Amino acid sequence: MLEWATGYFRSRDVPSPRMSIEWLLAHVLDLKRLDLYLQFDRPLTADELDTLRPLVRRRAEHEPLQYITGSTDFYNLTLQVATGVLIPRPETEQLVELMLRDHPDNDELRLADIGTGSGCIALAVKKERPGWQVTAIDISSEALQLAGLNAREHGLDVHFVQADLASFQPREKQHIIISNPPYIPGEEVSGLSREVAAFEPAEALTAPDIEKVYRDLLRLCREYLLPGGYFYFEINESHGDKILFLCNSGPFHCRLARDYSGKDRFLIGKLEE
Repeated sequence: MLEWATGYFRSRDVPSPRMSIEWLLAHVLDLKRLDLYLQFDRPLTADELDTLRPLVRRRAEHEPLQYITGSTDFYNLTLQVATGVLIPRPETEQLVELMLRDHPDNDELRLADIGTGSGCIALAVKKERPGWQVTAIDISSEALQLAGLNAREHGLDVHFVQADLASFQPREKQHIIISNPPYIPGEEVSGLSREVAAFEPAEALTAPDIEKVYRDLLRLCREYLLPGGYFYFEINESHGDKILFLCNSGPFHCRLARDYSGKDRFLIGKLEE
């Protein structure tokens, strides 16, 4: 099955064909991928094949593995994911890592996660900083339902709010605002992989006016960050200079930070005290 499906996926131009079938087989057999090779000669039962076949068909249509298996790993958490909610990315793990590195102690800070999706940022932060008050905001009721489920599964106390950037008004000013907003320009959607363009929610990926998204986020920071408070945004590498200019035109001290691929991926700012 490993050899056949690898060739089948390759013929369908599925990215990472070997890894794809390893992931699906490990999911069906409830094994780690390494264990597949420790049991390489094991026959598959008829029931296991019946379970696997529709998953292989879905992957052959380029559906993301995370949607097929219903879960993904993010910053020491296993989270449920589903169609209609963005799949967490490694770059967003780095956004969390950068923020936690800047705030290594466990003081009782208040943090707002704007556009929480699956809840990945908010839940990762709450697990690492259990003393913090974490609020997670999203406009999508579907996303909030999934994020709430993930929070309950991990026993993490996060406050979820359904709101958009214009209507969100936190009850208290925040020490930190963090966000991975839609940042892909509309004209770049056609260049996205089939896995992303055909299956992930467009409203979580792209916006008609990318700079407006960050202007609205910066307005929120001006109004609801405490003096000396910080914000951390994920950005499109091609918009770094423009967004940095927007930031530096306000009462902030800002800098860009690169991801592990060397691209300008994050905007970090501090509100003047």
